[in-house]
Amino acid sequence: MRRWRRQLHWLALLVALAAGPAAALDYPTHSIRIVVGFPPGGGVDLVARLIGQEMAKALGQPVIVENKPGAAGTIGANFVARSEPDGYTLLVTPGGHALYGAVFKSLPFDTVASFSWISNVINVPFFATVRADSKFQSMADVIAAAKVAPDKISFGSAGPGSTHHLVGAMLGVATGVKFLHVPYRGDAPVINALLGGEIDFAFATPTQVIANVEAGKFRALATTAAVRAPALPDVPTVQEALALRDFDVRTWFALAGPAGLPAPIVTRLNDELHKALGSAEVRKGLATIGGEIAPTTPAAMRERVARELATWTRIVEAAQIPKQ
Repeated sequence: MRRWRRQLHWLALLVALAAGPAAALDYPTHSIRIVVGFPPGGGVDLVARLIGQEMAKALGQPVIVENKPGAAGTIGANFVARSEPDGYTLLVTPGGHALYGAVFKSLPFDTVASFSWISNVINVPFFATVRADSKFQSMADVIAAAKVAPDKISFGSAGPGSTHHLVGAMLGVATGVKFLHVPYRGDAPVINALLGGEIDFAFATPTQVIANVEAGKFRALATTAAVRAPALPDVPTVQEALALRDFDVRTWFALAGPAGLPAPIVTRLNDELHKALGSAEVRKGLATIGGEIAPTTPAAMRERVARELATWTRIVEAAQIPKQ
């Protein structure tokens, strides 16, 4: 009896291995869902819906966005990490994903290895921003003031361990100053706090900054990206403003699936995403987020997440930020 069971086990395994490539070649045969670990209406949700609608046309199957918000996006990420690696459950996740392993004491998944990375979608810079009537006219002014008064010059973030928080910590580590971190619950309260004069400055995305700059409410001092933003070409980079050669921080939005996704499916999804990003409709929609459309190979995306995880881990340790 045991011998027959062993034979049946090996037969089933061989059938599964034989069916795998065939199933990948037939992919997709039914609807695909893209999980978003954040509420509807935000940037991650917008990216997922834009690329999902366009990719559905070429894939010949509906692509449905499913929101699973909570715990800074880790609930949705964990759901995908635990899903069957068949290409029917995918994830659109932001650059904050690379922070997870650096800021959380424990996670139910590995930030890098629990996912099959398919491609980056878009890179979005941050702007160091002050109120229009601020005494700070440049980033050099901010750093000089922080050196004279450690822990007095305040910046706001969307919460402890958020990307905004760690960008401020990175700037502090790079310049040897200590800012006063003021956490809020989300992006909108940070902008309101800056408008109300509760904080000295903040790191904000183009959608949060440009309209207020144009309205004369904010002044952008520098962009955290390595190159100037086309929307605000007169705003220098942090590299230019402070002579910090390697300072380059941009959040991103990427498409991934659970680890073990068959290579033919990864290739198909990568190809279709790259084509979708050439669509005028998709490009117009992504332009509302700001930044640069920047698709990658699967290998390049995985390497980026691993590299940024290592960077943020170093910053968390250097800035002595408590893990959550």
